[in-house]
Amino acid sequence: MSEKIQFKGRGATPHAGGVAFRVWAPNATRVSVIGTFNDWDSGKHPMQSEGNGEWYVDVAKAKVGDQYKFLLTTPQGELKRIDPYAREVTSSVGNAIVHDTKFDWQGDKFHIAPWSELVIYELHIGTFNDQEDDKQPGEFASVSARLGHLKKLGVNAIQIMPVGEFAGDRSWGYNPSHIFSVETNYGGPLAFKQFVKRAHKEGIAVILDVVYNHLGPSDLDLWQFDGWSENGRGGIYFYNDDRANTPWGETRPDYGRGEVRQYILDNSLMWLEEYHVDGIRFDCTQFIRTVHGFETQNIPEGWSLLQWINSQIAEKYPGRITISEDLQNNRWLTKDVGAGGAGFGAQWDSNFVHPIRQAVITPQDQQRSLGAIRDALCYRYNDDAFDRVIYSESHDEVANGKARVPQEISPNDPKGWYARKRSTLAAAMVFTAPGIPMLFQGQEFLEGGWFRDTVPVDWDQNEEFHGIVRLYRDLIKLRLNQDGTTRGLCGQYTQVYHMHDERKVIAFHRWDKGGPKDDVVVVANFLHEAQNGYAIGFPAAGKWKLRFNSDWKGYNDDFSDHPSKDVNAEAGEHDGLPFHGDISIGPYSVLIFSR
Repeated sequence: MSEKIQFKGRGATPHAGGVAFRVWAPNATRVSVIGTFNDWDSGKHPMQSEGNGEWYVDVAKAKVGDQYKFLLTTPQGELKRIDPYAREVTSSVGNAIVHDTKFDWQGDKFHIAPWSELVIYELHIGTFNDQEDDKQPGEFASVSARLGHLKKLGVNAIQIMPVGEFAGDRSWGYNPSHIFSVETNYGGPLAFKQFVKRAHKEGIAVILDVVYNHLGPSDLDLWQFDGWSENGRGGIYFYNDDRANTPWGETRPDYGRGEVRQYILDNSLMWLEEYHVDGIRFDCTQFIRTVHGFETQNIPEGWSLLQWINSQIAEKYPGRITISEDLQNNRWLTKDVGAGGAGFGAQWDSNFVHPIRQAVITPQDQQRSLGAIRDALCYRYNDDAFDRVIYSESHDEVANGKARVPQEISPNDPKGWYARKRSTLAAAMVFTAPGIPMLFQGQEFLEGGWFRDTVPVDWDQNEEFHGIVRLYRDLIKLRLNQDGTTRGLCGQYTQVYHMHDERKVIAFHRWDKGGPKDDVVVVANFLHEAQNGYAIGFPAAGKWKLRFNSDWKGYNDDFSDHPSKDVNAEAGEHDGLPFHGDISIGPYSVLIFSR
């Protein structure tokens, strides 16, 4: 008689002879698995204690697709709990489902682009492409139907707001009830895998937003999971003192408890292994590494957990990107773990978004700060210009009391000339500054208002503002050097060499190695008037070809189509550079030149 195999790992593990179940419940006195395979009878499959709070049973009659729960006998009474490691659930308050993690990836060997050549598009599954009746949230399949639009736009990565199972039918996703399960209203785990596979075939990477700074707080079976708690707090998965407090409830995980650390690490690695995602964006890491979101009370074990996750990802999945949303200007987040840093590949940059948004939404031209724009263009956390994600719109920047940029510019006319000109001025800064550029859904066709999880993107505007969509497409094309003439926009180097505060003109030089088809000069006019015969310096002599003019009538009929043209830079010092030339630039416009 052969020896029975003891399967490793927590949760439900289907195999040829049934399903193995394991759960961590250190304060339970008895645990059973109940489900459709045993008529929910607690007496049929008691679990055996393995020590250290682990319980295990192998059920021959169980199979993929069966529903189940754990029944825990505790000093507080009997508790029915959804498996914390459940890969699939019927709903946030339903049952776990035995899930087969196998999937035919058909040799998926996709690799995310180098970070200096990455363009990210952030989207929300539930509203990006809503169902036709607008009564049901969008699904992975409905988003797949728009991948052609994203591919034509030129983005090569999409960042998805959280898809872990949450309470209710609609949500931003930052209230995860079951972090190992995929939201049923979006289509569940199989649909997500099919979506990632389809995106990869279109040449688009998938970056997933995850939430580890708190859990729930509603529909949360992890709360007092095995009955035990202190101070009326969350029990074994959570801090049970004041460290539990977050802006979203008293549900901060206990980063110092080994089983909880493993739980969060396992979840991170699952997305990379089982779903082939190309990167992970960590929500609000300042509430993982500190109690209150700033440095007055640190959580050292939270910091070490981030280091552990990033080092494990770097070791097991080299080339995948991890991104921190911290917004506290902590440069140690993107330093290597070996040097004491947290090891993230990049972080969202508050030093860029706030001054750039302010520069375009300020009503009066003379109040626009070129110095703030310069600082936003040149800021670095460390030695790599691409360790930051830069943007003018994100889910946070267009909600919580703030609106989309066109709406902020012209609340009463968010589709008008001022909104179009100044919002595209901000976009041009995003795509010409050093960093990883990011858009938020609908930005490319002037989506207005503010973000809500009940209001779908207005795709009619994609046709109405097809010229603005083309403007974004042209910017992305230049940013990625697709014509081989603007390599400098992928480079590490930036020099802001011209600022005229009265006329609100700023010019900067971008380059990688320098020379023809590499050197790029960007000129931006933050004034409502055109500038004619305007002299600026150039870093080299000869012809500088105009690659982009945001004032072109092809982008919108009422743009002035200012007669900008190529420049022949002549000898003669100007702006501290050895050569100079005259340009003409339209109001609230950007010109991009390269050699």
